[in-house]
Amino acid sequence: MKIILTGASGFAGTNLIKYLSSFEIKKLSLRYQVKQKIELEDADAVVHLSGKAHDLKNVSKPQDYYDANFELTKQLYDAFLKSNVSKFIFISSVKATADEVNEVLTEGHQPNPQTHYGISKLMAEEYIRSKTLPEGKKYYILRPCMIHGPGNKGNLNLLYQFVKMGVPYPLAAYKNHRSLLSVENFCFTINELLNSNFPTGTFHLADKESLPTNEIVKTITEVLNVKTRLWRFPIPLINSFAKIGDFLKLPFNTERLNKLTENYVVSNRKIIAILGKEFPVESKDGLRKTIESFKNKK
Repeated sequence: MKIILTGASGFAGTNLIKYLSSFEIKKLSLRYQVKQKIELEDADAVVHLSGKAHDLKNVSKPQDYYDANFELTKQLYDAFLKSNVSKFIFISSVKATADEVNEVLTEGHQPNPQTHYGISKLMAEEYIRSKTLPEGKKYYILRPCMIHGPGNKGNLNLLYQFVKMGVPYPLAAYKNHRSLLSVENFCFTINELLNSNFPTGTFHLADKESLPTNEIVKTITEVLNVKTRLWRFPIPLINSFAKIGDFLKLPFNTERLNKLTENYVVSNRKIIAILGKEFPVESKDGLRKTIESFKNKK
């Protein structure tokens, strides 16, 4: 099977290439240009990972998100519709649906993103769904929550480095649960979609169980074989420090605080029902694998 892959050099892309080692993978490097025409060579599927990730430092221009996540996806999907390629897998995000979640997030939730990142991803989704599919073609829109695994450089890695330094975790007063997604489960899903003839659709991706951030910290300390140190500072005090970080443009700011303490639970029932099988990696096992990869990194 021949796959055209964008975003091959990123965290998810490098892991996916290893997972799909038996496939012939053509790496496609793209940058958005006005009126750019993309021609796709013969292949079985396009997996579109490329895009602009959410910028926690807030230094990106809003238009950057729309160019990378919407306009480029639009150009690539138009090329797919004109090509002989039969499947298009677009990696969107749960943030295309909601930035805050009070209950379990399902595909039935009315999308209402509040950031340029989420809005641009939703615009790309809506464009894909708006086009008539030629006979024999299918698309799959995947909305993963926070993906973790070997090579991850996001918030989970930052939390690991924080705990590794021996600094007590100061946000233990926040009671939250959040969904994570093991990169192995992410790759497993794409492999199943490539090898089967499932119906077109939009699917959330998350590990089976959500985890409290305090439990994540505990797992990190267990892997490091150090004492778990949780400090429960008053929440109003922490919020005040985060606002100071906003003003002084410090690494610890309101958005970073929300990322670490928000409730964000995502249901994976729809994708599991379509696949007809559970994800191969349990939530805690996947988390432990990720932490072990951080520990073993030279």
